[in-house]
Amino acid sequence: MTPTDEIDELLRQAGSRWRAGQPSAPEPDLERITRGRKPRRWVVPALAAASVAVIATAALIWLPSGDDPVVAPSNDKAHPLEVRDGDRVEVSGRVVAAPGVPVRYCLPLPTTAELGPGGMPPACPPGAAVDLTGVDLSRLVGLSVIQGVKSGQARLVGTWKAGSIAVEQQGPPTQAQPEEPAPGVPCAAPAGGWKPGDASQSITPAVEQFVKARTSQLQNPWIGWPEGFPTAIEPGAPPNKPSVVMIGVAHGDVATVRRALEPLVAGNLCVTQVKVSQAEAAEQQKAVEALPAAEYGITAVGLGPGDRPVRVELRVVDEKTVAALQPIGLDTLDLKPYIRPVS
Repeated sequence: MTPTDEIDELLRQAGSRWRAGQPSAPEPDLERITRGRKPRRWVVPALAAASVAVIATAALIWLPSGDDPVVAPSNDKAHPLEVRDGDRVEVSGRVVAAPGVPVRYCLPLPTTAELGPGGMPPACPPGAAVDLTGVDLSRLVGLSVIQGVKSGQARLVGTWKAGSIAVEQQGPPTQAQPEEPAPGVPCAAPAGGWKPGDASQSITPAVEQFVKARTSQLQNPWIGWPEGFPTAIEPGAPPNKPSVVMIGVAHGDVATVRRALEPLVAGNLCVTQVKVSQAEAAEQQKAVEALPAAEYGITAVGLGPGDRPVRVELRVVDEKTVAALQPIGLDTLDLKPYIRPVS
């Protein structure tokens, strides 16, 4: 028997002993499961409370939505979302036109409001304005005038130059998605299909300890939904769609990790390859947070799972930002700029 086989056997025996001494699983917390279906920019994964505590060092925790897939950058650009002077870009959201100053697009930050404190006219939050030229104010959706300040919504396409946009096309604002899609499951279903129930209850202390001891190799557990979020939930009934405990392996053999985890997880399990371990992602997050936020237009940083676990919301991915993020790991950061290039 090889050393690896001996370790696997010890882990199997330890898992069997631990599970034999555990009480029956509690009823699924359906309110917590369905709560994840609400639209949010940042959401906490549907994990057991102790599992969330393991990753509480993150400023924000998010679920991978499956949108904005990374594609190969065009020409000589380091990132597909990079914007340079002369590129065509698009934005969507509030436009404010006050007398004596340029028309401005307001980054859609949570602090943006129709009225300021005390009924003052609308204005972009500090550091969240982009100068515009060529906007037809009469075509703004929901146009209003408060104390001489006009404001409304629009989707704008134009040319980026020196931090401003020369608008060439104007239309209604882009509609937000009604809800974030459920995190997918890359593993094939086992024979007989996925088991019903709440997979978060399978993230036991034994699973947490296993992962915690290998933060340089693994990512923390998260929950995937192979058939989408549950629907038509009845009080007291289990969720009508299966969920799966997901664990990413950045370094090491996926099959070996799966064999070690199977005795510890009573429900559905998917062990999958990822690019960045939990420890590496935490270092990336710290490095991004250490950058001057105002200088690089960074508005939010969060830590989650997947190949791009550090999510960065920012003004624009320009050449200066690319240069700052490249040493951190540009291809494994999930960049969400408000100003985006268009073909």
